[in-house]
Order: sequence, then structure tokens, then C-alpha cells
Amino acid sequence: MTNPNYDDVFTTTIESRARNLRDTVTKNIAILARFEERGRIRPVSGGSKILEEMDFVDNATYKRYSGSEALSTGISQVLTASEYAWKQIAITVEINGLEGDVQNTGPEQFINLLTGRMENAERTMRNGMAADLYSDGTADTNKQIDGLQQQVADDPTTGTVGGINRATTAKWRNYTKTEGGGGANPAIDTSNIQKLMTEVYLNVSRNNEHPDLGFCDNNLYTTFLGSLQPQQRFTNPRLANLGFENARFINMDVLFDGGLGGSCPADHMYFLNTNYLYYRPHRNRNIVPLRDRHIETADVMRRFLVWAGNLTMANAQLQGVLIDGKKT
Repeated sequence: MTNPNYDDVFTTTIESRARNLRDTVTKNIAILARFEERGRIRPVSGGSKILEEMDFVDNATYKRYSGSEALSTGISQVLTASEYAWKQIAITVEINGLEGDVQNTGPEQFINLLTGRMENAERTMRNGMAADLYSDGTADTNKQIDGLQQQVADDPTTGTVGGINRATTAKWRNYTKTEGGGGANPAIDTSNIQKLMTEVYLNVSRNNEHPDLGFCDNNLYTTFLGSLQPQQRFTNPRLANLGFENARFINMDVLFDGGLGGSCPADHMYFLNTNYLYYRPHRNRNIVPLRDRHIETADVMRRFLVWAGNLTMANAQLQGVLIDGKKT
């Protein structure tokens, strides 16, 4: 661009809105809003992979004894770690010289044009990340975030997640309940959905730990609401104030994430224990702008907004999913 004043406006406007973008992404995606509330957003400062240390097995020296009987001794290897690759996202905002120097004759017009493009970038980033957080991680040759369809799988007995083979490691499998196959396996409806939800809920609960966050598509959320009596329709007011449609089931917030552009897979209801799920952005790449790029062979100023990180998990057995198999 030929006018250096536009360089400053371009840079400062994007930097200012990039800070806002990071906040709006968190506040407008239900799972990230809950992660923030529970302290599950844990930035990473570096490393070749993102490691999630976890308590994986019981201490082998647990022993019942009597009197002077010898006790069990030795070091028990009780800790391990899941490992996740870095996933990267970028979105571009650019202005050419005709727009910046000719068609926008005053700084206000230029800012309005740039603001419009930044608002579009914000919306695109939010929608893309929301979809990725539900994904199976395979899009763009496995460059996608390792989302819920991978971490809390329809078939948890196959595949490798976080570097751990589920086919050979039973403790690394989530609970899946598929209903609606016909015959003795009837369709999910208002008469049986709470019974099925209770089954999943109990199978992913341990002592005082239980799923605290559920996500539904249109079908299962509508069925769940239809099963509730008016006096049962409790909601979480904090989630409601953020604009998230929700209802309560036992001690779990059930959120609707279907509708136009909804990201929850069709005919799925996830039961998540967010004590063991984490959003791990890189400290230096958490939706931040890179330096302006002037294209040598074109009259264009360009800036990239970038993110790097992943969704990680430290316990698969305490996560579950209910699937309407008749409709899937």
C-alpha cells in the first residue's frame, strides 16, 4: 500500500480485534465456556507434542493384612501420559491498495471495511473451531483438532487416541450406548430416553465423579425435553445468560447444539466429565495476528490470524455417548 497511515490503521485495528476474537471464541462455544469456568483451558508453552499426564492404574501394593504380616513394597508405575499432535488453524484478512487508498477516501471508511472483514473472520473462526471440537480429527489429512467424535467414539474398541491403542487398552475406552435397532432394541422416544440417559450416566460415574456436561443434536434434545414434566425443567442460569439453550439431568447440564449450523453429530448425546478434558492452546498462538505481509508482486496488505493446540483427554472411561441407531 502506498499510504503509510493505512499500514498503522490496518495493524492496530487487527491487533485490537484479535484480542477480542480470542474472548468471543471462548464465550460463544459452549464446551469452551465450560472449560473456562472449570479451569480446563490450559495453555502450553511448547514441546514436540502436547502431553496429558494421568493416573492410569491403581497402586499394586494395596494389600489386606493381619498383625505382623509382611506388607507389599515396591514402586508402582501408576502414571502415564496421552500425547497429542499440534493442530494449527489460520484465517486471513487482507486489503488491497484500491480499497485502502482509492475507494476508501477517509480513515472511517477504511476502518468500517476492515471491521467488516474482521467480524467475518471472527464468525468464521468461531464456527470452524466449534465444528472441529466435535470432529473425528480426520479432515485435511488429519490436520483437524482431535474432537469429540474421536475422543468419545461411537466405537471405542478401535483406533489410537492420544497415542494409546484402544483395541488393546480397555481402560482407554469410553462408554457407548446405541439404541434404536428395532425389535428388542426400540427407538429412542420420550417414554425411554431418561432411562437410557440414566444408564449412560451411571456407567460413566465413579464415586463422586459424574458427567457434568451433555451435548445433543436436534433429535435427542427435542426428545429429552418432551420427556420432562414442567416441574422438571430446570436450567443452569449462567449458561442461559450466555445464550446456550440447556436443561438439567441429575447433576449434568444438557445443552442443545443443533439447529442451523449446529456442530453436534446427528442423533448423538455426549456425556462429558470435563475434569478430564482440556483445551490446550499454545501460549504464543492462541488466535493472534502474525506480522503484516506485503506481497511483493501485488498491491496487497495481508495479515494472518493463527491458532495452535488441541483438545486432550486424561480419562476415557468417564466419558460416554448415547446414539439413536435407528436414525443414524
